[in-house]
Amino acid sequence: MTDFTKQILKSDKAPAAIGPYSQAIKFGNTVYVSGQLPIDAEAGKITETTAAGQTRQSLKNVEYILAEEGLDLSDVLKTTVLLSDIGNFQEMNGVYSEFFKEPYPARIAYEVASLPAGALVEIDVIAGKLENK
Repeated sequence: MTDFTKQILKSDKAPAAIGPYSQAIKFGNTVYVSGQLPIDAEAGKITETTAAGQTRQSLKNVEYILAEEGLDLSDVLKTTVLLSDIGNFQEMNGVYSEFFKEPYPARIAYEVASLPAGALVEIDVIAGKLENK
């Protein structure tokens, strides 16, 4: 039976929230992962300097959080990718394609004026969990 209470999800492998929000929320069979900056939790800061490296770290952070609920990237239904420079789209997309396989999740990607901590990339996801998975 589906539980329709709001549950906070947290992974110590991903960076702690840098504001008044949760790493992720589970509601029913759906997990909403907050935007993940490319912060290396062990170092406590952004260590990658390229859009490719920051995309990789952001997606690893997403993976860590999803794993807390027994999910992986194949369970992702939709992603939002924020870029501080749309000129980094191809670089981000190359790494993104290493993490996601068909059937690909729905996605939106766009440029924003700036991102927290001077990041080049931030990624959030919505994932769904099947009852019998």
